[in-house]
Amino acid sequence: MASAPSLQSLVDDALVLLPTLARRIVDETLGELRRRPQYHHLFETWQRQSARLTQALESTLSPMLQAAAQGRDPLHLGDSKGAQTLSLVDETQALRDVAIAHAAKAIEDQSRAELHQLGNFFAALRGIARPRKNENPLRAELFAHGFYDVLQAMPLDPQTAYSLVQVAAAPLAQSMQLLYANLCEQLRQAELSQLVSSHAASHAEDLQQLRRAKSSEDLGLFMHTQPATLDGLSRRVDAVNSRPQALNSEPAPLLGPATLAPGKDLLSRLYDQILADPHLPAPVKARLARLQVAVSRLAMVDLSLLRRQDHPAWLLLNRVAAHGMGFERGDDGHLQAFLSFLDEQIEQLVSQAQPGAAQFQQAQSAVRDFIAQQAAQRSAPNTQALAVLEREQMRSSWRALIKEQISAQLAEAAGTAEISKVLHAFLRSVWVDVIVDAMVQQGRESSAAQTHIELVDALLTSLQPPADSAERERLRRMLPGLVQQLERGMDAVGLAQDKRRLLLDDLMQVHGRLLLGPATPLQAPERMAAAPRELSPEEQTRRLLAERESLLPSGFFQTRIDRAVLPTVPLPLQAETQREAIETWMEQLQLGTWYHMFVQSEWITAQITWISETSQMFHFVGQDSAQQHTLTRGAIEQLLANGLIAHIDEQSLVQRAIEQLMHTLDDAR
Repeated sequence: MASAPSLQSLVDDALVLLPTLARRIVDETLGELRRRPQYHHLFETWQRQSARLTQALESTLSPMLQAAAQGRDPLHLGDSKGAQTLSLVDETQALRDVAIAHAAKAIEDQSRAELHQLGNFFAALRGIARPRKNENPLRAELFAHGFYDVLQAMPLDPQTAYSLVQVAAAPLAQSMQLLYANLCEQLRQAELSQLVSSHAASHAEDLQQLRRAKSSEDLGLFMHTQPATLDGLSRRVDAVNSRPQALNSEPAPLLGPATLAPGKDLLSRLYDQILADPHLPAPVKARLARLQVAVSRLAMVDLSLLRRQDHPAWLLLNRVAAHGMGFERGDDGHLQAFLSFLDEQIEQLVSQAQPGAAQFQQAQSAVRDFIAQQAAQRSAPNTQALAVLEREQMRSSWRALIKEQISAQLAEAAGTAEISKVLHAFLRSVWVDVIVDAMVQQGRESSAAQTHIELVDALLTSLQPPADSAERERLRRMLPGLVQQLERGMDAVGLAQDKRRLLLDDLMQVHGRLLLGPATPLQAPERMAAAPRELSPEEQTRRLLAERESLLPSGFFQTRIDRAVLPTVPLPLQAETQREAIETWMEQLQLGTWYHMFVQSEWITAQITWISETSQMFHFVGQDSAQQHTLTRGAIEQLLANGLIAHIDEQSLVQRAIEQLMHTLDDAR
């Protein structure tokens, strides 16, 4: 009798089927490329490299599966070990994540039942009541990630690679379905069907759905959809309760008579619905239950409470609920600190005989500030590294600026200073990098950057012929310090010894001639600023014609620009509504907010802990502090447009309660 399936045996069987699986994926993708005329330029490349691609896919996936079977991280997502290893997720990385998520979703949609059974089986082996997706060694993301890694070996720009993944998604999903079906058949033959179908079946909602934001189409629709409102609910209840009752029938208002204590019954039912929210963590639910006393007292004097969803009382509840939902464990130290602070705020509200909206506004602001401060503390160890990452984005613009400034200094000094070709090239290339590197690493106004900048003036001054012996003596005294500064700068950028020796020898020759004085005629065959020769009329005419012709931007008209290599992928022209929705969503990003997001090939729940001064970079820390990701604004927009990032409380606590009561009214009609 064959032994029962195990994690290792299922992975081993997948490894046996891997060559056939890889060949099928490559062949089916080739067929898809043949059927789509717009991808004919990729068809020949794919066909020519099909054998190599098959081998590459097999050799890429095999170690990943083996690592997963041994309990190791097959995607190497946990390799980052601190602030010095912080990496930036830009638009290119985000487009890669979008491509992997697209392929993984195609696989999951094709094999949802099989993945459910396999996930339950692996969870049962570990004795876990709830299957965790990342613990499935055969999960869809792993194969999608491996397929994309194979594409990276091809000479493809990110946009083309993404398009190719879209083409290959269907063949990949169909091939994976055959693999999953084969493994599930083994479970059925071992009479484990009952186990894998019932284990964790009581969960009514897949966490995956909570982690998906609106798709790009939904973003546009979201701006026009009219959700249920508190004011609409109140008016609906008033209308229902004011209906005339049938003769000889007992009045039975749905949510309490409108004439008796207006809004009181509606408030209690709304609050009951809030506390019944299945997403609300138990510790947070207990605090909101205590807060109900203060909210009820407020309703007696503030009739706008049941008309306005932006009332400070509801904003306080939404803020507390959204933050509490971000913590995976109830014993998390940050959650406990937040709950202790929240207890103080609730006590202040409950102790007042008649709290007003202003008191709730103060509490809401205090909670918001506490969350922001707590979030900032989580990224405090990385402050310096984050600042470097932010400045790194300015490297190219700073380099252009410094190069232009040094070029102007060289041009100004050319008439009086001994500037050789070697020095001229060094200052406009290597020394520009020295200055910019200091600006990136230590700050634009740092002393190191200013010292390197001032060295250019000092060096050019040292190359001017001394007027007398006193100036020659001053030059002699300043040269050792000047050379030391040059060497420190060259050390900072790791300049090769042969290149630095070439420069220093050149400077030594020039300074040697200057120190000898006017008795020795200057021989400067490499002098950059020779006296200009007067041009003849014919030469002047030819020069003017050449300058005029060079001003014509013919290159821009004749050269095709590859937009796929631009730093961002442009949105479709027809997506103006989507653009507006994205801008509105981005404006709401703030410290302390929790998000579900797909970044670097995995779904995580992470909190914004740092926002750059220009709001172009955002640092996220996950529920596990080891999960840290810094994203550019463009990367977040890419994820949002493709449904790969969502606020953890995308539909607020109060909004969910209102809509549930609306459904109750509809069902009672």
